[in-house]
Amino acid sequence: MTVLPADRTVSSTRLAGLLDGWRGDGPAYSALAGGLRAAVLAGALPTRTRLPSERELAGALGLSRTTVSATYDLLRTEGFLISRQGSGTVTALPPGASRSPRFTDLPDAHLLDLTKAAPSAPPELTNACALAVEDLRQHLGGHGLEPLGLPVLRAAVAQWYVDRGVRTEPDQILITTGAQQAINLLVNLAARRGDRVVVEHPTYPNAIDVVTAAGARPVPVPVGEQGVDVDLLLSTVRASDPRVVYLVPDHHNPTGSVLAEQHRDRLRTGVARSGALLIVDEVFADLTLGAPLPPSLLGDGTAPQVAGIGSASKSFWSGLRVGWIRCSREMVTQLATQRARADISSSVLDQLVVARLMQVRAGLLARRREELRERRDRLVAQLGQLLPTWTTPVPAGGLSLWIDLGAPVSSALARIGQAHGVHLVPGTAFGVDGSFDDRLRLTFAEPEEVLDEAVRRIAAAWSALERSGAGRAGLRPSTP
Repeated sequence: MTVLPADRTVSSTRLAGLLDGWRGDGPAYSALAGGLRAAVLAGALPTRTRLPSERELAGALGLSRTTVSATYDLLRTEGFLISRQGSGTVTALPPGASRSPRFTDLPDAHLLDLTKAAPSAPPELTNACALAVEDLRQHLGGHGLEPLGLPVLRAAVAQWYVDRGVRTEPDQILITTGAQQAINLLVNLAARRGDRVVVEHPTYPNAIDVVTAAGARPVPVPVGEQGVDVDLLLSTVRASDPRVVYLVPDHHNPTGSVLAEQHRDRLRTGVARSGALLIVDEVFADLTLGAPLPPSLLGDGTAPQVAGIGSASKSFWSGLRVGWIRCSREMVTQLATQRARADISSSVLDQLVVARLMQVRAGLLARRREELRERRDRLVAQLGQLLPTWTTPVPAGGLSLWIDLGAPVSSALARIGQAHGVHLVPGTAFGVDGSFDDRLRLTFAEPEEVLDEAVRRIAAAWSALERSGAGRAGLRPSTP
């Protein structure tokens, strides 16, 4: 059997902490295997992680080496571990447990869609469009192609970064056709076929697709309540020598977590030391529903190998298809040259609309945050009432909930949900290796009446899933 190259090593002390609470009924080796298996499937212990030796783990857990050896043997038989003399033991997933096929973004019209983390247009959009049409007159005498973006919008975006404490000049901004193009441009600039790209786990599905389409390999690092595991991330960077590190530190998609302020400087410095390009995706930074965000992971803006991504899609409206990259002047030039192979420049009219919206951003966002806070709380309350066995952490911002279903059935729920009139995205879409089938992302961008009806339909689908026999596979009962 081929042994996977390790992307990281986990110490016995750290692994013991991760497995806290593993003891249960039955043989100790079986219970320990269950804890390790669950950690791999949940993404807390990513694949390609080298485990400590049997002797080291036995000492950390207070077990005999024979017990740990039996655990490793069982997991090797199941395909969760692969070992070879001299190469150690690394985590894996059994054949057939790879990442699920891409979920469809094109649901039938009769389905309520809770897969899009995208709010409806604000009232200010109508007036911004009217003003932008007037602004357009001064551009009609030219060719309408602005490879770097309109100066007025580049200046407005630069000010957005300055307001967050990141020194930025307009010539450090490249306007793109949405944040998705921004990710694509940056990954393809820095990574080549066979290179590694470190990503959070879970993470934005389209970012995973960009990495794999470039022929690179995503290397996952777990995300917790305080954002990405910084110690493990830096260890992974040292071990895997990635060309890119892609992070969503503020209201992470899909978990909603925020990277703790005390870790930010150390993370940025550690990645910079490796020579990798650090991509900081801040598309949700405007949607803070609780305490203010820590300073930007971009720092003071002087690090050359750090690039920021932003977008009008979450703050204003996805239909505008306007995003941006904040990076060094030299990188802006490289990216604009690369971008010319695709679409040359973004729509002038859309850029003018966004420039106008940036002028009224403060009031617009204050109202949007209040609206989203009400929708978030409404969705959490409805889930608590109709699906009380689910565990639903309340995020401090963003547009979605990351729900623990209690069993690896989100793919099955997504399939059966369509028969009950609701379009769902399974948790596996947010992993690189089949993890997170016990998680479900639900967005709260829709109006409250839509959310109420969607939860009713989801509850009906869940009941049907339980009746189908899924309960015997480990679902928690829905009633006492």
